[in-house]
Amino acid sequence: MGPETAAKLAELGVDTPDALLAHIPRAYRDWREPVPIARLEEGEAIVVGEVARVKERQGRFPLVTADLADETGVVQAKWFGRRHLFGKITPGDRLFVAGRVARSGLLPEINVASHKTLRPGERYEGEIVPVYGATKELPSRQIRTLIAKNLERLIAQHPDALPPSLVRRFDFPALAQAWRDVHAPRDLPAVARARERIVFDEFFAIALAAALKRARRESEGGARVLETPGGFWDAFTAQLPFAPTGAQRRVIARIWADMGRTAPMNRLLQGDVGSGKTLVAAAAIVLAHRGGAQSALMAPTEILAAQHAAKLAPLLLPFGIAVEAVFGSMGARDRRRAEDRIASGEAALAVGTHALLTESVTFADLGLVVIDEQHRFGVRQRAALRAKSSVRGMGGAPHTLAMTATPIPRTLAQTKFADMDVAIIDELPPGRTPIRTFVIRASRTRDVYAFVRKNVERGRQAYVVAPAIDASETALTGALAEAERLRTKVFPDLRVDVLHGKMPAREKDAAMDRFTRHETDVLVATTVVEVGVDVPNASVMVVLDANRYGLAQLHQLRGRVGRGVAESFCILVAPDDAGEVERLHVLEQTSDGFAIAEADLALRRAGELAGTAQAGDAGTIGDIVDDFALYMQAKDAADAIVSADPDLRDPEHAGLRALVDANTISRAMLVTA
Repeated sequence: MGPETAAKLAELGVDTPDALLAHIPRAYRDWREPVPIARLEEGEAIVVGEVARVKERQGRFPLVTADLADETGVVQAKWFGRRHLFGKITPGDRLFVAGRVARSGLLPEINVASHKTLRPGERYEGEIVPVYGATKELPSRQIRTLIAKNLERLIAQHPDALPPSLVRRFDFPALAQAWRDVHAPRDLPAVARARERIVFDEFFAIALAAALKRARRESEGGARVLETPGGFWDAFTAQLPFAPTGAQRRVIARIWADMGRTAPMNRLLQGDVGSGKTLVAAAAIVLAHRGGAQSALMAPTEILAAQHAAKLAPLLLPFGIAVEAVFGSMGARDRRRAEDRIASGEAALAVGTHALLTESVTFADLGLVVIDEQHRFGVRQRAALRAKSSVRGMGGAPHTLAMTATPIPRTLAQTKFADMDVAIIDELPPGRTPIRTFVIRASRTRDVYAFVRKNVERGRQAYVVAPAIDASETALTGALAEAERLRTKVFPDLRVDVLHGKMPAREKDAAMDRFTRHETDVLVATTVVEVGVDVPNASVMVVLDANRYGLAQLHQLRGRVGRGVAESFCILVAPDDAGEVERLHVLEQTSDGFAIAEADLALRRAGELAGTAQAGDAGTIGDIVDDFALYMQAKDAADAIVSADPDLRDPEHAGLRALVDANTISRAMLVTA
């Protein structure tokens, strides 16, 4: 192809031969059997007939009209705006036409989308026509021709690496035939089966890479063995100010068992807002300390890291665990003091942000790494913290506990975290106050703020969340402008403050501290308050332009209230003219974060499964929601192969290494909204 066509394909995300092959049709037109004219109904149809009469209309809106007849009747075919057809269609021509049929006059009419003039005596041969995602500059027809000319060369670059036994087990077509069937289909059932084969290969590559990674981690071992002695549970709970829930007990038992193995733990802890993940992390830290190992807890923001330190310090004090915090905003003297205590082992727990990753932070013996809101960190950042165990420590690879307060659907957890063990806290502690949620149109914002005032007069506080910092260049509500409007026009007698991500760390901390100490009544903020902020006196959360957020993120914001004894409310405000806000009503109907996450996934689709990126639009064929059953088949098959042959030495597995090549995995992603 020429550079001009290549540039047009690149606009569709097709920039390699592999991507061109994977650009499978989005639909198919079945043009095998023409419809007798007498049986035409409104809608899409194909017709084969002889031209009886032709009319051509010149002018600004050119039109070619032809009466087509077969043995059953006559239809009027119309070509709008096709000036190049003048003189090309003549009485006696035998035509195939495809288009949309309408009945408005004496004769049925067909607005022609595609046609072909059949040679004298030529028998009509029907076909299934693939329809590709296209642009105005690069129509589907041109893409279809390009792929047809290069199909066999493209297929030749994709050898069939799947073990023959798996192909036979699932009764799949050969991979080359599957590619032919999706781009040049023989029949529609063959298309469906071919797509299954191609998607299975994509998912199998992801699952195989994860299974090999897990097997390699478990076989290498080298972790500090931190065994749980008899009576340790009773000793641990005796020092707690409250009794753990059943879910917390179950998850802690799993984590302690993981830490007692020679293979380093690699576990993801999922817990809905307020489920008590901090206590579970504390249990892991206590066991590490008992075994003589230090722990590190990394959080994405200083606000969240500071709250972890403040919560964990009194919780861990009875166990003799000293907590040290490391932040980027610390002064040089305080920073050196904290680093010295961590390096000497005097501090058994280091809590911090990305500051923990700097070269100046070293550990005496790092045995446990806890990463909160793990999706906020890159793969390399998480690996850099784990690598600090080998700088001075003697205990080998550290155990890793990743935590997230964003409930992850079962479908996504099975894939994105396929090389991790997943534990779920699916029970909230007793006494959590239910949060009442309402979806309100922007025309009623005055009523919303009157409700905020009423709650403030009762001694409560409120958040107002805006999607942008400054609205000057966007159509979104800006936090700065909204804070100024509330101060001067809506709440001139109340204490209104503002918090956003571009503020210096000291200013952010000061604003949050004022709100925590109830020196602020209304805090206008961006989503910087989404995770970790814990102010029990806050009882109202107002989210402006709520239609701009995903359901899971709105659920996270809602979790900032309802943390005290007062009845709490979340009010989602959407513009009057914003469509598709029906999905927001899911939040009115349930507070189950996992049910919300499943709905959010179905609406927004999933992010990247493999590689180092945290999200992205890969545009590949498999879809984790629609094809989850197929993914589980591929995962079970991959797990079985790695379990029986972890080094892939079986001759039948010779081609599998190509499937886990880095380039293959980087392509094996799922579509994201």
